[in-house]
Amino acid sequence: MHNIADFLGDAWRLAKPYFARSEERRSAWLLLAAVIALRLVLVGMEVVLSFWGNAFMTSLQEKDWNSFIALLLTWKVTASGWILPSFCGVAAVYIVIAVYRIYLMQWLQIRWRRWMTRYFLDEWLADRAYYRISLLSPADERSGVGTENPDQRIAEDLRAFIGDGPAGIRGILSLGIDLLSNVVSLFSFIAILWSLSGPLVVLGISIPGYMVWVALVYAIVGTVATHYVGRPLVLLNFRKQRVEADFRFALVRLRENAEGVALYAGEAEEKRGLLVRFEALAANWWQLMQRYKFLTALTAGYGQIASVFPIVVAAPRYFAGLIPLGALTQTAGAFGQVQGAMSWFVDSYSDIASWRATVERLATFHRAIEAARGAVGEGVHLGAGADAGYELRDVTLALPGGEELLRGADLSLRPGQSVVISGRSGSGKSTLFRALAAIWPFGRGEVHRPSSHVLFLPQRPYIPLGTLHHAVCYPAPEAAHGEAEVCEVLGAVGLGGLAGRLEEEANWGQQLSGGEQQRLALARALLARPDWLFLDEATASLDPEGEAALYRLLRERLPGTTIISIAHRPAVAALHARHLVFQRGSQGPGQLVEQTAPGT
Repeated sequence: MHNIADFLGDAWRLAKPYFARSEERRSAWLLLAAVIALRLVLVGMEVVLSFWGNAFMTSLQEKDWNSFIALLLTWKVTASGWILPSFCGVAAVYIVIAVYRIYLMQWLQIRWRRWMTRYFLDEWLADRAYYRISLLSPADERSGVGTENPDQRIAEDLRAFIGDGPAGIRGILSLGIDLLSNVVSLFSFIAILWSLSGPLVVLGISIPGYMVWVALVYAIVGTVATHYVGRPLVLLNFRKQRVEADFRFALVRLRENAEGVALYAGEAEEKRGLLVRFEALAANWWQLMQRYKFLTALTAGYGQIASVFPIVVAAPRYFAGLIPLGALTQTAGAFGQVQGAMSWFVDSYSDIASWRATVERLATFHRAIEAARGAVGEGVHLGAGADAGYELRDVTLALPGGEELLRGADLSLRPGQSVVISGRSGSGKSTLFRALAAIWPFGRGEVHRPSSHVLFLPQRPYIPLGTLHHAVCYPAPEAAHGEAEVCEVLGAVGLGGLAGRLEEEANWGQQLSGGEQQRLALARALLARPDWLFLDEATASLDPEGEAALYRLLRERLPGTTIISIAHRPAVAALHARHLVFQRGSQGPGQLVEQTAPGT
């Protein structure tokens, strides 16, 4: 956890872009000003109601029927010439202002959250920061790297940072405006309390406005005690968000891999893993319960005492006949407002602790994104285009831990020359595939790729959510290819039975087998018609006959496409004109060795 200055700095850096740089900044400032103005109007109305309450209770004490009715229904002119509005009028205006203050704040909240969601998505997806972050090991909360559970940070933490009124989540808007209104209430009511409380003589010393000093001491004692008891809540809430996300992620993983778990009969092990994660959640929850128990006991007792404490303190002046009943109740009310404003930290401590944990998670996540984007020049990166072909120049590939897989390699791939790269499992072929795509961040060197259209198909195709039509067209939009064209390529790759389900929305990544998913990916290649097609074990889930048939289909349908394959099977090597072998021993970097004849 960071100190207070770092925490406030992180909160400011998260909030600043929307109000300083966004296209919505003018409307955002207008909405914020309107919300603050309405909240301050409510504070002013509470001041008016304080004086109204004084006059109303005095009318009861004096049995003044006319003043009683006037204060309820019309207005009353005080002895000093002030006009006190009726309760009905004040209450009606108060309700309207309170409703629209909440309405406008919720409007600002959703607009701000929408903008911040887009902003974080832009930052996360730009320069493939999401990919680099996914390759790093999640760090514990003390390191502040912030690489774990990006889904929760964007979906849940952004919502908690800004606040969600309907869900009762107090974020920066609610807490900030509440703090401002309490400061205004403090200065508004402190003058009233000062004038009402009069002096107190202690040991011959007259203390003017003694109720103000009593309220100050009361608030200081409560604030110090609350901070001492509630301080561990920040770290506990930080951990709570993490263990909740870990448990939810494990459940999602089980859902997405239901067939694999069923085939392995791994239900018992999955249950054990889920319960281990839940026990971590429950253990943290138990610590939160214990801490909240002490904090609630403190704040509840503090609030209960505060309800009667000012009357007890002011009662001697009332019984001495120095103030009427109305002044006594107004004194108690003013004391409550002053003490409540001074005790804002006490009353809001649990919300502040939870919000601070949210700020920490968002700030560390944002720093991880910035670090990932700042490292774009590191690793294997794109050099100037090479229209003559594809080239690797002095490329060194390494694992995240620093172990080198390939050192100082040069490779030239020419248009029209089909190439297959083979090698033992774990030698680094797939890492080379990522380097050819210029996305591998560990190592050094340059990839020079032609400006023509390049398509990479990994062994496990990515199947997006949505309709089957969208899944086949991906990454192009669904409208890029008509229904007839998509149905035709599905039939060509052996998925003709799915042609009637193009507009059906489903989790196709789970509904299709591994072989069907790879056929769907090859259908994408037929639609995209790339100039260069890279396949990383992209037909490994198919039988040899189906694999050979699909390679023939690619050559027939894409005669101008250069095909580069990474594969194990000798039969695949025989379908290419050039054969490279990634040779690597148990230790040290490997090398690319040219085979003299395909398939040998």
